[in-house]
Amino acid sequence: MGNIIINDLYFRYDSMPDPIFDHLNLAIDESWRLGLIGRNGRGKTTFLKILLGELKAQGKITTNLKFNYFPQPVSDEQMITRDVLMGISNLTFSDFWRVEVELDKLKVNQEVLERPFVTLSPGEQTKVLLGTLFSDHDSFQLIDEPTNHLDSEGRQVVAEYLKSKQGFIVISHDRAFINQVIDHVISIDRSKIQLFNGNYETWQQAFDQQNQAEMQKKQELQGEINRLKQAADKSRRWSESTESKKSQSAYKHQGHVNLDKGFLGHKAAKIMKRSKGITERTEKQITEKQSLLKNLDDSPELTMNFVPLDKQPLLQLNDFQVSRNNHPLNKPINVSIQNHDRIALTAPNGFGKSTIVKGILGDATVGVSGQVTSASGIKISYVSQDFETISGDINEYATEAGIEISEFLNMLRKLGFERETFTHDLSEMSWGQKRKVALARSLVEEANLYLWDEPLNYLDIITRQQIESLILQYNPPMLIIDHDQEFIKRIVNKEVIKLQPAD
Repeated sequence: MGNIIINDLYFRYDSMPDPIFDHLNLAIDESWRLGLIGRNGRGKTTFLKILLGELKAQGKITTNLKFNYFPQPVSDEQMITRDVLMGISNLTFSDFWRVEVELDKLKVNQEVLERPFVTLSPGEQTKVLLGTLFSDHDSFQLIDEPTNHLDSEGRQVVAEYLKSKQGFIVISHDRAFINQVIDHVISIDRSKIQLFNGNYETWQQAFDQQNQAEMQKKQELQGEINRLKQAADKSRRWSESTESKKSQSAYKHQGHVNLDKGFLGHKAAKIMKRSKGITERTEKQITEKQSLLKNLDDSPELTMNFVPLDKQPLLQLNDFQVSRNNHPLNKPINVSIQNHDRIALTAPNGFGKSTIVKGILGDATVGVSGQVTSASGIKISYVSQDFETISGDINEYATEAGIEISEFLNMLRKLGFERETFTHDLSEMSWGQKRKVALARSLVEEANLYLWDEPLNYLDIITRQQIESLILQYNPPMLIIDHDQEFIKRIVNKEVIKLQPAD
């Protein structure tokens, strides 16, 4: 029976003041289907890289298991897919049937093996790499964000596939997906790492209970800090008042005319030393209480700069169709968005959902037919699914976006950013953090209508819940593309538009 025993694990990036893992102890069984849950930037992918040996950490990891990682790097995407997968798996042509068996379970058409890897859709690439991963039956699999490029049908296929497997750690923020496939949870919180026996729902119930307890603790700590600050201030004033009693004249009104100045100075010094000691002890207590306060991991309410527009409809599409390379992608659609309408576009990958949004925004590279009518003076906030390549200084990003830097940074803090990350180049951030940067910009800029293309990709579960609550609170008009069915079900208030392929 294999396992992974972690003792006293410590890891800190050179660019960060605080460690990601601080003397972590953990025991993992090789049969577990384990989900890794936590805020973006808390160390989920870092944990996998430490297990792989790609990052060196202090402490000890004892295991008799071999690890494989998804997504595997593809050195040349122009190669035929079969050759790509043979190189990754180190299988010969005669042994490649092992991969083909797994691809059949993932409902992958075998003809994709004879196509260049680059021509496969993102969902097909995900499936063939997962199938190759599990063709190795002797390894413990480390799976990082398998759902980001899968449509709803693909996610369900992969969920059913993983339910038949054992011995893996998976990072995913799709609640419906991960709830089906795991039987244990590692939760990476702000101040602690916990192991749960159960699925996502088990973790969510425990998380909600802990949140309630921690919010009460937070209120109590804040009350104690305020009382200690008042005591420290009182002690400080008392200490300062002794300075005025160092001279004999300060005591004349009390009848102590003959008191020696040296005696008075000595007495005042003793009083001052004592009061300073009390002040220092009190301030030390304040610091300790405040450090506990920082460890509480709450999710503050978000805000958005939504301004209702008194013109209807906000956006109208009549017989709207988009094309790529002169090939129509979808059957014409008719859409009308009024104030507070939230509409979702759904379809398998490749049906032109993102292209439709680009066509609405007037992208010159997109072929369009039909009519687009928008309300005069309307301000549209657009979140693109293409965000991985953003780079540069965070202040410059805000300036180019035309938003107030203070409001932007405040929004990032609410989305779980630590202050020290504000000095990092955007290119150094995780994909989840980059996605939050794009979302924060959209929430801060003034808008009458929101067009969000897969806004939840790479976002942690806590942030997804924050976004849901925000939308339900502000009730803004939106056109949304996303494959998280739980999210769509909760926030959409109009009939979902299911795109059909062009004839």
